[in-house]
Amino acid sequence: MAGKEKPKAQGGPVRAIEGERIAKVLSRAGVASRREAERMIELGEVAVNGKVITSPALNVTAADRITVRGEPVGAPEPPRLWLYYKPEGLVTSASDEKGRDTVFDHLPEDMPRVMSVGRLDLNSEGLLLLTNDGELKRRLELPSTGWLRKYRVRVKGNPTEPEIEPLRKGITVDGERFLGMEVKIDRHQGANAWLTIGLREGRNREIRRAMDHIGLTVNRLIRTSYGPFRLNELKPGEVEEVRPKVLREQLGLSETDVPSAARVERSARKPDTKPKAGPVDRAEPKGQPRPAGASVTRTRARPLKPGEGLKSLSDSWQKVTHPSARKDGKPAPDKPASDRPALDRPTKPRSAAGAPAPRPGRPRKG
Repeated sequence: MAGKEKPKAQGGPVRAIEGERIAKVLSRAGVASRREAERMIELGEVAVNGKVITSPALNVTAADRITVRGEPVGAPEPPRLWLYYKPEGLVTSASDEKGRDTVFDHLPEDMPRVMSVGRLDLNSEGLLLLTNDGELKRRLELPSTGWLRKYRVRVKGNPTEPEIEPLRKGITVDGERFLGMEVKIDRHQGANAWLTIGLREGRNREIRRAMDHIGLTVNRLIRTSYGPFRLNELKPGEVEEVRPKVLREQLGLSETDVPSAARVERSARKPDTKPKAGPVDRAEPKGQPRPAGASVTRTRARPLKPGEGLKSLSDSWQKVTHPSARKDGKPAPDKPASDRPALDRPTKPRSAAGAPAPRPGRPRKG
């Protein structure tokens, strides 16, 4: 009713909650995904300011000191994304209870700690996205992105258009509804056929289960693209990082969210602590060692006047090419022939009369 005032909230004004949930902070720092970070917290592997916590319902700020299994958690690095050609036979998980090799066992040693965006089955191969940022991982995995994921699939059999048409409309397998797929028959090859399949959701073993539902068996599966990111010319086991500019453009992010490499380098660079210009060391004469305890005299070379450097270079050249030149730059007078050094060259032998002596062993004609 008019004229009545709303009752004031008791307990004073509500304060805004500061900081972020600890699971989100751990995810941004690349420790683990948000769900995995919550599991680690419940297991008592995370401590804040020296106190072990067991509930993820906690907000932390930059002033809090966080450790995971005793190791301090640093500030989050800028989000980065890599394209990786996962070979067949590797498990897409941090560890495997059966002791099989994982994707992370075969990554280059210089790569930081990364997480996979989605998964690929043990017997599947192709494009797998890797990131160091848990929030970026979560964003790329959300079904709301609607990104198309394409696969090259080889099946045993010779499917026809009527057989694969149900896949385009959507099917139900074991009570689970699969959305419609983009399916194209590329070619038949003996007892096999190659298909191109596009999905907009990532259910567990979706393609293999769908093919089995219509009587086809998948014997090779290669993911060729994940949204705008493509496998291109990558070979099995190779890794290629996505440039920050491309990552910003494809995700609609700003440079604040994904800084460029140059900006990251500048921010990581230490402040300029270069000492002020001072005297330089003067080389000591050879053969004259410095007495013990004596200090080194430091002087700065005098700057050359215009043209002085060229004259100095000319004088040095004269000394090298004409050792007899005088200090004043003028050529020294010629020495008498008797004072000149004899040329070290062979001379022809002559007879007593002054004529050239005959060569030995050869009689003279006439």
